[in-house]
Amino acid sequence: MMIRFPAAMSLAALLSVPATAAPMYLATGTLSGSSAGANVDLSGLTGKLENGLPGNILGGIGSGLAYAGGNTFIATPDRGPNATPYNSAVDDTTSYISRFQTLALSLTANSSGSSLPFGVTAALTGTTLLSSPTGLNYGTGAGLGTKIDGTPLGSGAPAQNTDGTYYFTGRSDNYAVGSSTNPANARFDPESVRVSNDGKSVFVSDEYGPYVRQFDRTTGSLIKTFTLPGNLAVTNLSPNGDTEIAGNAVGRVANKGMEGLAITPDGKTLVGIMQAPLEQDPVKFVRIVTIDVASGTTHEYGYKLTTGSGVSDIVAINDHEFLVDERDGKGLGDGSKAAVKQVFRIDINGAADITALSGTAANSATTVTKTATPFLDLVAALTAAGLTPAQIPAKIEGLSFGQDVTYNGTLLHTLFIANDNDFVPGTAGQNQFYVFGFTDADLPGFVAQQLSGAVPEPATWGMMLFGFAGIGAMARRRKVTVRYA
Repeated sequence: MMIRFPAAMSLAALLSVPATAAPMYLATGTLSGSSAGANVDLSGLTGKLENGLPGNILGGIGSGLAYAGGNTFIATPDRGPNATPYNSAVDDTTSYISRFQTLALSLTANSSGSSLPFGVTAALTGTTLLSSPTGLNYGTGAGLGTKIDGTPLGSGAPAQNTDGTYYFTGRSDNYAVGSSTNPANARFDPESVRVSNDGKSVFVSDEYGPYVRQFDRTTGSLIKTFTLPGNLAVTNLSPNGDTEIAGNAVGRVANKGMEGLAITPDGKTLVGIMQAPLEQDPVKFVRIVTIDVASGTTHEYGYKLTTGSGVSDIVAINDHEFLVDERDGKGLGDGSKAAVKQVFRIDINGAADITALSGTAANSATTVTKTATPFLDLVAALTAAGLTPAQIPAKIEGLSFGQDVTYNGTLLHTLFIANDNDFVPGTAGQNQFYVFGFTDADLPGFVAQQLSGAVPEPATWGMMLFGFAGIGAMARRRKVTVRYA
């Protein structure tokens, strides 16, 4: 039996990118809650944040998305719900404890006549809070106004802290005087996440430092904070982003730090990308930073924006080529129409190391090579599928390769794309997942990350593609080194 598409949405219409690459829109799904309730995660936290919202609120999970094998993914919400105004002195940030969410994202075959061949069944299976075994720098709240109930803001240290467990949070005053990359600062704004090849830890990039930190996947305890180049940091710190921007001529722009993070398929190199130009660099020019996991050695390369206002994520095709999510801030959640949500293919081979360069010199150096047309134009693909530009999330931020599927006898690799809904589903929609399929011919050189070891048994894995002729089952091997894609 063939999957049939309505006349208004032909299969040809779904193949909406240039002829050089033809990812197919396969599936979509949402996540609106957990077994603990609607818009509630599995942290078990009780009590209210400074803005009156619950500490276990679920949202923003598409800030970062990483594949962990089987149908398991890791997702990172950012610094927490700061879309609820209560205190501009701290940019409306709260003591929301940094965390990652473990998700089961299963692809299930749709019935004949459905608009898409598959659907995404999404479930939250765990919430892991991020902490340090050693003490962190927290703000006192002195002179920074009040909470939503009118009481003094108070300390930024979470009440959940214990001896040997000090939690990272999103509150913007949780830092000490000095460089923004001080590893003891408690403020943390997770933006992208990747899983180590052995599955035992996760790497998280952030915007406050910027930081790249490694955490134990089981406990959430900090393993390591990587030392990043000093030219990414700012030294005049403020809990108010506009004040911080005005006080620095070098370093990352507030709230536009290391937005994306990739890991090469061999697991040896992390590749971070800044969301926006550094203070010392020209417009439309952002930096890519490679980090050798074993030695900590870093290099920097230049990336020139095409039409987007910034970059949200990066994912590795192989050890030198990557997909980069370039976007604007328009769409659902912004009250406007999405225009630019494009995924470009880039290659860092041959690019000049610009660590010691800035301004015109950095801009004149050889940048990474980049395809003239995007590998995927998400706005074009989703509007061809029937969405309006106003229905496309403004913050398309998470990229991850996922499990392979077979469709009409053809093996397809998958690319999962997620949104950051800023914890305001009534305005920005639910946590959304869009899945695209591509062949080896669509993305030459693609190498799947070499995840190894036991993969948790997913509850809904197995014969997920039953019911359609030409759609095969997906087999899994456990407790051996597996080439997942």
